[in-house]
Amino acid sequence: MKVLKNIDVLKKAINNISNLGFVPTMGGLHKGHLSLIKESLKKCKITIISIYVNPKQFNKKSDFLNYPRNIKKDLDSLKKIKVDYVFIPNKEEMNKIKINKKIILPKSQKILCAKFRKGHFEGVLDVMGKFTKLIKPKYIFMGEKDFQQFFLVRNFIRNNYKSRIYFCRTIRDINKVALSSRNHLLSKKQLYKAGLIAKTLIKLKSEISKKKFINNNLKITKKKLIKKFKIKIDYLEIRNEKDLKLSDTKNKFKLFIAYYIKKIRLIDNF
Repeated sequence: MKVLKNIDVLKKAINNISNLGFVPTMGGLHKGHLSLIKESLKKCKITIISIYVNPKQFNKKSDFLNYPRNIKKDLDSLKKIKVDYVFIPNKEEMNKIKINKKIILPKSQKILCAKFRKGHFEGVLDVMGKFTKLIKPKYIFMGEKDFQQFFLVRNFIRNNYKSRIYFCRTIRDINKVALSSRNHLLSKKQLYKAGLIAKTLIKLKSEISKKKFINNNLKITKKKLIKKFKIKIDYLEIRNEKDLKLSDTKNKFKLFIAYYIKKIRLIDNF
């Protein structure tokens, strides 16, 4: 495994590799990240991982500063699964990469997290455009947990680059909590609470699928979750997988939630 921190060194290392897999991360690696990397290792000749905490996708400076970071632990994990390259650029290196397209999120997509985190996805698309332009991977591997992010990145990459997004399912712990770097910020008691919320929503999704639950009753469910678990909820919505429009449940749909346990914001979909 080679660790690269310089763009010029990176370009030489991956020059003329046709079947290149790329897994973008912000570090704080967990089994969810590792499942993406293993998919890339199976599917691609060479796999490159990025570790870059992108300041442009954080709404608050405090969130950026408090984001879980442990490069040594991350590199130890990557060595064990025999990753080819790890790219760890600093802000100055990333600023060297210019993309021609100005990132503007259409009004129709200012929903879910985009409604509550102004500029977040513009920051995500900006950095994904830079990485894709630089690395030129055949496949980019992304997880299902951040489904809105996956949806927006897939469309952006499809419209501007030759790379393809490879979609991987959400990895959950034994209590059904979706694995996330932010989980490290939760206490055991808070993680247990997050598990109860996940189980409640998995059951709700099943009821919706069996037509035993009416869409309009989501407001009632939201109030019950807030009262029972003492959480703040940004949104609890049913949307079509294809276009993220509000769903009547006739087509394939997902149940989306974003909520706070104390000051920690968690997102999930079912």
